[in-house]
Amino acid sequence: MRGDEPASRGEQCEAVEREAAKQRLLAQAEAQRVPVEDTTRAVPDRRWRREQR
Repeated sequence: MRGDEPASRGEQCEAVEREAAKQRLLAQAEAQRVPVEDTTRAVPDRRWRREQR
């Protein structure tokens, strides 16, 4: 048996489940990602600083 192979069928199933969960998380993150074009750049509002002087 080589070191990179899971030792038992249970470990193989767990590895498959982990990979499936990872793919679901990546798909969910991609679906929730906001494209850069859709974000707005924060512009500092310096008016309040003038009012405090």
